[in-house]
Amino acid sequence: MLIKTRGIVLRSIKYAETSLICDVYTEELGLRTYIISGVRKPKAKVSAGLLQMMTLLDLVVYHRKDKELNRTKEIKPNYLYRSIPFDAPKRAVGTFMTELLRKTIREAEANPDLFNFLYHSFLHLDDTPHSVANIHLYFMVQLSHFLGFMPGGTYSEHTPFFDLREGIFTSNKPEPLYCMDDSCAQMLHQFITTPITRIHELQLPNTLRQTLLDKLILFYRYHIDNMPELNAHLVLREVL
Repeated sequence: MLIKTRGIVLRSIKYAETSLICDVYTEELGLRTYIISGVRKPKAKVSAGLLQMMTLLDLVVYHRKDKELNRTKEIKPNYLYRSIPFDAPKRAVGTFMTELLRKTIREAEANPDLFNFLYHSFLHLDDTPHSVANIHLYFMVQLSHFLGFMPGGTYSEHTPFFDLREGIFTSNKPEPLYCMDDSCAQMLHQFITTPITRIHELQLPNTLRQTLLDKLILFYRYHIDNMPELNAHLVLREVL
């Protein structure tokens, strides 16, 4: 069966002498893996550069439910990034977003709302003229909704803590390991309620930004079984 779909490349691995194996999150089929032959030849019809992580594609793919590894019929760019490849902070944020997706999304089924969230998040990252220092935090918070553990409740003077284990704002201070304190919980609430087009307006010191990132990573690890270690956030510490 042939399926036409948009896709976001999450990972490309060299295979044999001229091919690639690519993990792609697709609009129509969810997370899929494709073997793409001949793309590393000098005169390949499709350039291997088009299959780098976070690339947005238009695809026509062969699909068989009984096969984990399928092939593609057509590959075209859906959108060519104008700034991400040349902007170190944007590239670092995009790399983190892609690694997070690769290590959290496991469903091989369509989720159009999730795909549109991811697609427009990468477009915004490329297009925004503003600071991108908050985008990865916004992305983590909003992605948790699609993964099934969006923070519950509301931050207030009566509920100034966030319990990482329970996933809710609370009046009772959790154990230190599971706790976002007042300043961190307040910023978490801001990232829940602020649209991505205004996320650059949120002002927070780098120390708080790093603390919130560390707490969000713990939050993910508590709610996703056997989640692999993240590495790209270490680059963010140096770049942002």
